[in-house]
Amino acid sequence: MKSAYDLLVIGGGPGGAWAAKTAAEKGLSVLMVEKRPAPGAPVRCAEGVGKNLLKEFLKPDERWVASEIERAHVIAPDGFVMEMNPDKAGSEVGYVLNRKIFDRELVWQAAAAGADIQVKTRAFSPVMENGVVKGALLEYNGTVTEVKADLTIAADGVESKFSRWCGIDTTVPLREMETCAQYLMTGIDIDPHATEFFTGNEIAPAGYVWIFPKGEKTANVGIGIGGDRGGKPGIRPKDYLDRFVQKHFPDGKTIELIAGGVSICRPLECTVADGLMIVGDAARVSDPLTGGGIYGALYTGKTAVDVGAEAIAQGDVSKKALMKYDETWRESYLGKALERNYQIKEVFVKLNDDDLNAILHSVAKMNLSEFNTLSLIKNIITANPKVALKLGKAGLKGLIDSI
Repeated sequence: MKSAYDLLVIGGGPGGAWAAKTAAEKGLSVLMVEKRPAPGAPVRCAEGVGKNLLKEFLKPDERWVASEIERAHVIAPDGFVMEMNPDKAGSEVGYVLNRKIFDRELVWQAAAAGADIQVKTRAFSPVMENGVVKGALLEYNGTVTEVKADLTIAADGVESKFSRWCGIDTTVPLREMETCAQYLMTGIDIDPHATEFFTGNEIAPAGYVWIFPKGEKTANVGIGIGGDRGGKPGIRPKDYLDRFVQKHFPDGKTIELIAGGVSICRPLECTVADGLMIVGDAARVSDPLTGGGIYGALYTGKTAVDVGAEAIAQGDVSKKALMKYDETWRESYLGKALERNYQIKEVFVKLNDDDLNAILHSVAKMNLSEFNTLSLIKNIITANPKVALKLGKAGLKGLIDSI
């Protein structure tokens, strides 16, 4: 670890690792620091990602693809199963990853490209000069080192402490921080090539339960609920999950438990400052509807470096110079999908179980050519005029009109 770099990356998840790799490939000197002893552990993710989205960046590798998903089942509160098979959802639905291996692969690629990597290293304060971020104070094994950098990227996840220390308001309202719990289970009877999503306010208020296969008889079984819906004994995410598991997999074996939060709010108002860029979950670019964040992290990590490298070369890392990054991702497929899905989420968390039943029963009869939120909402509106009216009243009028 040197005392100065072109780029300092705080956080070794997908966004940070891909930023470090991209920067090193551009010839920048890069240091990526990760507070944990090893990237990818503990897993804090359901580990699902869309095939086409992942392939923008990486060729799938059997070392870190746990399962290839061919169909999805969405289960209504009344137990009705809507199957999104290849004819309806297309042949490419997604992958379930082994994040412990996947994340380390990204870090290895960053290292191979020339980035310096420092694990078990915590950034606990930015280095500021005249209001400009110029690196960070790093603590490793009790020793504090000042590392200067022309540009710093905050990729430190949903907690996003570094951005906050730099003066960025990263507050997430409680109702927009989904609280989650997940078991890795084995010895359970599942379809190894189908994801399952259970809906309903009795099962997962303002959220859903997921089953993501990781091979024969093994799966991530998890839940996310609205942050304002739990917190007391009996209504915590783990309590809901335990009841679900007892009902559906009473003989299953739990070999891992993880818990955490996922922001389902809009992205940060601005993702740059003087000398600073923010990517991935730290920028709040996880999908507000599904909670998925792998693609958003990879995309913003790469885009930040594409803009940041040019700024470094020009000797201008001011907020104004870095705003091209903020504008680029907001105008991209990612930015538009995040805004659309936020609006949809805001309505769906308010629907009662009767509405959810009506929607899933009607959509199951349709011949969807692809499984995405836009086609789904179009078909919901077509088949459920009463629900469409409710959607409009609840704040989706602009979205409905645009469709």
